Amino acid sequence: MTVRRILHRVVYPASLAAAGAAAVWEYRRAEPAHPHMAYLTGWALLALVLFLTAYNARKKLAFLPLLSSQTWLRGRVPTGAFEGVLAALFLGVTLSGIAGWWLSRVLPRRLSSAGGEVPYERIPVILRDLRQRAEALVVSGIPSAGATTLADFYAARLRGFFAGSANLGPHLFGSTRAVNTLLADLGGVERYLNASERKAAQDLAALVRQKDALDLHRTTQLVLKGWLFVHIPLTYGLLVFIAAHVVIVYSFSGGPR
Repeated sequence: MTVRRILHRVVYPASLAAAGAAAVWEYRRAEPAHPHMAYLTGWALLALVLFLTAYNARKKLAFLPLLSSQTWLRGRVPTGAFEGVLAALFLGVTLSGIAGWWLSRVLPRRLSSAGGEVPYERIPVILRDLRQRAEALVVSGIPSAGATTLADFYAARLRGFFAGSANLGPHLFGSTRAVNTLLADLGGVERYLNASERKAAQDLAALVRQKDALDLHRTTQLVLKGWLFVHIPLTYGLLVFIAAHVVIVYSFSGGPR
C-alpha cells in the first residue's frame, strides 16, 4: 500500500474521528459554564447542512462561477424525542452522504471499464436481444450436432442468467467470481462438443460476457438512482426539522434559567 493510500484510508479517517471525539469532549466540558453554547452549535449545524445542500445547486448550475466541484467536495447530544429524530435525520444524511461519496467515486470507474454508459431505458431492450440471440444459438446447433448437450447446459445454467438481471451483489462490490464460475463451467462442457458446437459455445461465452457487462450497468445505475431517493428526502426532512427546532428553541428561550 502506497503512502498516499495509507493517508486516504487510514490517517485521514482516523484524524477526523479523533477531531470529532475531541470536539464532543470539549463541548461537554465547556457546556456548564456556557449555557448558550447550544445556540452556537445549532447554528453551526445549520450552516453545515446548508453548505452541503448548496453543493447540489453547484452541480446543477455549473455555468455560474461558484468554485470548482472539487473545491466544494473538500470543503449536541439529543435528550428528547424531537431532538432524537433530529439527530437520527442528521446521522442518516451523514451516512447516506458518505455512501454517496463512495458510490460516486467507485461505480463510475467500473462503468468506464465496461465500455461507457448504457442508457438505463435501453437496458431491457438490449437484454431481450441478448437472450434471443443466445437461445437461437443453442437451438440452431441441435440438428447439425445431433445432440442437445449445449442446449441442456443452457437450460440448466444460463436460462435464468439471461432472463433478467443477475449478480447484483458481486457487481456492487466489484467481484467477478460469479461470471467467471459460469464461464468456467461452460468451458468444461466444450470437451463433449464437436467442432461446430465448440464454435457455438465460444459465441455463447461472448454473449455471457456482454450480459454480465449489461448487468454491471444496470446495477450501477440502479444503485446511483436509488441512493438519491434516500439521501434527498433525508436532507430536506432534516432542513424542516432544523427550522422547527430553531423556532421552538427561540420561542422558549425566555423561560427560567
